[in-house]
Amino acid sequence: MSASPSAPVRRYAEFWPHYLREHARAETRMLHYLGTTLTLVFVAVAVRWGGWWWALVPIAGYGFAWTAHFAVEKNRPATFTHPLWSLVSDYRMFLLWISGRLGPHLDRAGVPR
Repeated sequence: MSASPSAPVRRYAEFWPHYLREHARAETRMLHYLGTTLTLVFVAVAVRWGGWWWALVPIAGYGFAWTAHFAVEKNRPATFTHPLWSLVSDYRMFLLWISGRLGPHLDRAGVPR
């Protein structure tokens, strides 16, 4: 059973399809993937060399994601209401996309491809 659009989301199982619907446009997802990729690059660089590279991790992730929501999707980022679930879902969506397994999740959430 999924939550209605106005009902509060109480479990992650309800949040995931909601999250995907909030990322309905391919351009939004692409900007998320770009930001997520950069976060991984900056984490790797920061682990290897340390220093100020850590500061770029949230800037890359949130910068691209929030730009996508405000400029492309025209909605409010899920981070504002469910920050931890949103962070987990960013990486889940990225890993499903990169492995070619995101499509069925989008279909179940009712997101046209």
